[in-house]
Amino acid sequence: MTAPAPLSWAGIARLGLVQSAIGAVVMLASSLLNRVMVVEYSQAATLPAGLVAFHYAVQLSRPKWGHGSDSGWRRTPWIIGGMAVLALGGVLATQATIMLNGPFGAALALSILAYAMIGLGVGAAGTSLLALLATRTAEARRPAAASLTWIMMILGIVVTAGIAGKLLEPFSPDRLLQVSIGVAGSAFVVACLGVIGIEGRNAPIAEKPAGPPVAFGDALRGIWDDPVTRLFSIFVFVSMLAYSTQDLILEPFSGLIFGLTPGQSTSLSGTQHQGVLLGMILVGLGGHGFGGKAGLKLKRWIVGGCIASAAALAALAMAATVGPAWPLAPTVFIMGFANGVFAVAAIGAMLDLAGRGGPGHEGIRMGLWGAAQAAAFGIGGFCGASAVDVGRHLFGADAPAFEMVFAAEAIMFLGAALIALRLNDNKAISMREAIA
Repeated sequence: MTAPAPLSWAGIARLGLVQSAIGAVVMLASSLLNRVMVVEYSQAATLPAGLVAFHYAVQLSRPKWGHGSDSGWRRTPWIIGGMAVLALGGVLATQATIMLNGPFGAALALSILAYAMIGLGVGAAGTSLLALLATRTAEARRPAAASLTWIMMILGIVVTAGIAGKLLEPFSPDRLLQVSIGVAGSAFVVACLGVIGIEGRNAPIAEKPAGPPVAFGDALRGIWDDPVTRLFSIFVFVSMLAYSTQDLILEPFSGLIFGLTPGQSTSLSGTQHQGVLLGMILVGLGGHGFGGKAGLKLKRWIVGGCIASAAALAALAMAATVGPAWPLAPTVFIMGFANGVFAVAAIGAMLDLAGRGGPGHEGIRMGLWGAAQAAAFGIGGFCGASAVDVGRHLFGADAPAFEMVFAAEAIMFLGAALIALRLNDNKAISMREAIA
């Protein structure tokens, strides 16, 4: 049986719609409901922060979902099923938020169930989507495919946030629930339109290897024994930990050190995301258009993006000492640009490395790397904010605390760059041994 033809650009864009749909529902739970819990329902900020961290913890199940889609030989049912669970989880999370007006215990119990469903839905749909993209995208198109799908995810978040924000005026619990149902339902429909028919009727994702199906534990141990897969997992964790540690502290930093208003801080975050988008576009165009092997090009983008991110964070550490005289907006833009470069190049590398060892394990590899990313995001935001609080207490001042955290992030990015260089060496050794 011959493998299906590689995806066209239209097919890659359709899978990007699924990423947009996933991002839209996650935005609802992690951003909009976060604000509503704290502002409209006067809850402690630890409640939404804990729920978001919990949904990342649930995503540690990603390898299991990836292995399931490997064993089933079709990704589409896993993507659609995951999106259904994710959409329902988003609606239930909204209902749980509205219930905060009543008994707290019932609202908390429903919130835990809802955010567990969100984590499971993202894990099942997102992992299977990336596995499908890895198995069906031609090598030369992988950098551009990673860039396109992630840009569409960010655009999905931005568009959904803008539309939902307008529809929520004036705010009421009933209107919030209606908007939530609209976002979740639309996201599910868009995801179905994006993925249905991509694999073809009754077509396998790839040529099935000989032998009985491999048990999940054996499959996980098998891919972990591969030095490249193991090292790339460590790279994903370290780099995404550095990437996410500033998530919850950048806006407080701009307010405490630079005196920015909430509106100005929000605009600063917009500047950061503009840089991220530009970096993603550059990798998509550069990775696809420049000569050379895709894997080598991606390694250069990853290392360069990590080093540039480290430099930008070192600049932010100096900005904490200098204060308002420092050009904050350009520094944040450069940091966003560098983050976008390394992040999309890393996703492209995932697509490139997912098929190591032959077909049939793309899903579990994507799941392993997705679990590493989820763990890093869950730990990074919490540790970043906690470290600033501890630093402010120890130093008795704001600036040294932020300087310490930004400097630590810069060091983590340099460590990630060193890991990426070593990964390339191991890959070269493995290739030479295979040829011998």
